[in-house]
Amino acid sequence: MSEILVLVDHVDGNVRKTTNELLTIARRLGEPSAVFIGSGEAPVEALKKFGAEKVYAVDDAEIKGYLVAPKAEVLAQLAEKCSPAAILIPSSAEGKEIAGRLAIKIESGVITDAVDVADSGVTTQSVFAGSFTVQAKVTKGTPIITVKPNSAAPEEVAGAGALEQFAATISDGAKTAQIVASQPRQATGRPELTEAAIVVSGGRGTGGDFTAVEALADSLGAAVGASRAAVDSGWKPHAFQVGQTGKVVSPQLYVANGISGAIQHRAGMQTSKTIVAVNKDEEAPIFELVDFGVVGDLHTVLPALTEAINERKG
Repeated sequence: MSEILVLVDHVDGNVRKTTNELLTIARRLGEPSAVFIGSGEAPVEALKKFGAEKVYAVDDAEIKGYLVAPKAEVLAQLAEKCSPAAILIPSSAEGKEIAGRLAIKIESGVITDAVDVADSGVTTQSVFAGSFTVQAKVTKGTPIITVKPNSAAPEEVAGAGALEQFAATISDGAKTAQIVASQPRQATGRPELTEAAIVVSGGRGTGGDFTAVEALADSLGAAVGASRAAVDSGWKPHAFQVGQTGKVVSPQLYVANGISGAIQHRAGMQTSKTIVAVNKDEEAPIFELVDFGVVGDLHTVLPALTEAINERKG
């Protein structure tokens, strides 16, 4: 079978769920090979658990002090070495920049923000602010595809996990943008917004009080999001914003509370698998999009829902 390269998404060697999803998708296309760029031992056991037949380990000593250009060079050199049938990359801001640079280097087509990849290589995307769903396929070179989190359920299938060290040569040109300082984001104890399986968001209808939204999110093990109106009002930082000018999410469940459903917000969440809305205005545009809608005051509905969920959990 053809080899499929998967760029590993990890934090200090701890493999993130997005990688397991990509490995699952890669098995539709061929034999997955994980590309681990980092220091220390590659997490072979974690990667082979989801079907990685090979694990290419790349020491990041020359890479970690710079932005994305060196990683694109690593993947380009690996592509030249093993001639993969496709390259899958997480659809983060960094991942999409890597994909664009890589496409130029190996003269291949690139597709970003895919929400599904068929075994034929045909991808599904939501485009033009969510107005259209399109299917596309790379027709030149090695397909490079960035895939949104939660686009596939990770499936455990044992792979060989053969470890191979790969030494890439990083050019001086790739080192022209250097990281001079970094600061870890303060931990909230909740999942990362773009990776969470469940997202609970609040908008103008919260009146700035996200207590009920956060309580519901915690009962579900969900991430907390916010509409642009809530962010512009200073109720939540921009990092929480879901929408065309914020973060694009595609969870299994999205709960919109006090959010009218303007196109700016819909563009960031309408590929969610199931959408629930709570809003006092029965004519709010959000109800055109939802699978389930509740007309009511979120400050009344959400506490009752949270209590019911906690009782079932107990």
